[in-house]
Amino acid sequence: MANEKKIDCVILGLLSHEVLTGYEIKKRMDTTLKYFWGASYGSIYPALNQLAQEELISKYEAKENGRDTIRYTINNSGREYLKQWLEVPVTKDEIRYETLLKLFFGSEIGGEKTSAHIERFEDKIEEELPVLKEMAANLEMVKGREEAHIYYLLTVKFGIKVYEAYMEWCKEAKQILKGRE
Repeated sequence: MANEKKIDCVILGLLSHEVLTGYEIKKRMDTTLKYFWGASYGSIYPALNQLAQEELISKYEAKENGRDTIRYTINNSGREYLKQWLEVPVTKDEIRYETLLKLFFGSEIGGEKTSAHIERFEDKIEEELPVLKEMAANLEMVKGREEAHIYYLLTVKFGIKVYEAYMEWCKEAKQILKGRE
């Protein structure tokens, strides 16, 4: 079951904190986890079905706002699987940025167009960095209330450091390209 994308473990991790629907799992990935992980509905729902088949999670129907929904919860064997995965050393950390890919091949289009990619990347980082800083401030205030908060805080602090380095790199890269014009 341990597929290359680790979607199964991401889902188990999210379910270890709360009971969720598939939609809510996607929402968590698009908000809380978006800075370092992502997944589509097309990978979430098959993974949920597989996890249920393997009896690592349970699913049940519920009524919410007059609608039928399917809610998922982790069970003991799912928690055990998650703990085992968490203990295994990381085999691969990777960064995949289309901006860097286009920069790498930028000689084909020149510095001005490549700088535009860097500027869009910089704009995205400038927009998201304050969100990370606000998350960190909120987590600092509650870090003693739940064990998980300290781990969330450490993850967010990593993101802040990385994003600050990205901002520094963007300025440097634009100067280098500008100097070549």
